[in-house]
Amino acid sequence: MKRRVVITGVGVISPVGNDADTFWNSLLEGKSGVDRLTAFDASDYPTQIAAEVKDFDPEAFGIDKKEARRMDRYVQFAMAAAKMALKDSGLEITGELAERTGVYIGSGIGGLGTWEEQHQVLLEKGPRRVSPFFIPMMIANMASGAVSMEFGAKGPTSSAITACATGTNAIGDAFRLIQHDYADVMITGGAEATIRPMAFAGFCSMKAMSTRNEEPQKASRPFDADRDGFVMGEGSGVLVLEELEHAKKRGATILAEVIGYGMSADAHHITSPSPGGEGAARCMKNALRDAGIDPTQVDYINAHGTSTDQGDIAETMAIKSVFGEHAYKLAVSSTKSMTGHLLGATGGIEAIASAFALRDQILPPTINLENPDPECDLDYVPNKARSAKVDVALSNTFGFGGHNATIILKRYKA
Repeated sequence: MKRRVVITGVGVISPVGNDADTFWNSLLEGKSGVDRLTAFDASDYPTQIAAEVKDFDPEAFGIDKKEARRMDRYVQFAMAAAKMALKDSGLEITGELAERTGVYIGSGIGGLGTWEEQHQVLLEKGPRRVSPFFIPMMIANMASGAVSMEFGAKGPTSSAITACATGTNAIGDAFRLIQHDYADVMITGGAEATIRPMAFAGFCSMKAMSTRNEEPQKASRPFDADRDGFVMGEGSGVLVLEELEHAKKRGATILAEVIGYGMSADAHHITSPSPGGEGAARCMKNALRDAGIDPTQVDYINAHGTSTDQGDIAETMAIKSVFGEHAYKLAVSSTKSMTGHLLGATGGIEAIASAFALRDQILPPTINLENPDPECDLDYVPNKARSAKVDVALSNTFGFGGHNATIILKRYKA
């Protein structure tokens, strides 16, 4: 029998708040984290806006100054979010539990900032001046490695790298490890810090990002007819997953239950979704089958909803394909309208938003939905948060390369 898995702690570093409560309250207030870019001079770039993490100080999260210098920014984000999640869970990883606790934190790109900085050192000063910490700082598994070492978690430790589906794949894989008795506790989610010149240049060349530079806070507008691309964000969302009986035995506060996980591949194009959202539809169906529930039981979908022309239409078509008439009865919203797109970290923060929607019975809005696209005709909770009865929530993330991942959460009832 599959063991039941629950969420007992969360931590968030995001463009709209550097703790879970501030993050959630900002979403409910419809607050945008998008503004003019400050990380570097973007005056030569078509896109000059981003959803940056503000006022982040690693030391404020108990990360030693010396250690922080040996971590890429994405690892710092993951460490800070993990520390908050463990504190929120009230869990102490000691004794035998250490070997039953794993870490599964993914990053779609990894230490791009470190790569850029050390490449410049190589060009200007030669190979002998490249930092001996370059490789361990850059590699995309180091968030999991660093968190494992920090907390002494000796169980299954790995990382997902599936572009924008990364965070959800990490959570789903961690969920299955507990389900099948490889671990009792998993620290899981995603982290990303790619607001860097090289990443911006690449995405600008693809014409994938919004150029609404004079109205930054209105730039991310999923499902709106005037959308013109996604807005890059950064941050981390980390959850503590725990086997239900283990959580109950120690008197943990349970935020929500994870009940289903689905994956699929478009097998179509390196960046564009498959026609009609066929791959995304199969992914959601797989998650529903894994959860053992009927599509009509889903109340809310936290959409991938990136504010790209093809992506928003494809996801809408996929939802209609899977849910039929029920697609017009359930609520769908994209919190990326406020946070921007955190790439590999997005699945982490959106799983947390979905869990909070279940806890508080409130749906976060899709802001900037002023002129709905006729091809996007579902209930996207436009512009204002809404109280609603929510027992089951589904969270989608889809990535370049045709990677699709979906998790399903349920309101926990003892």
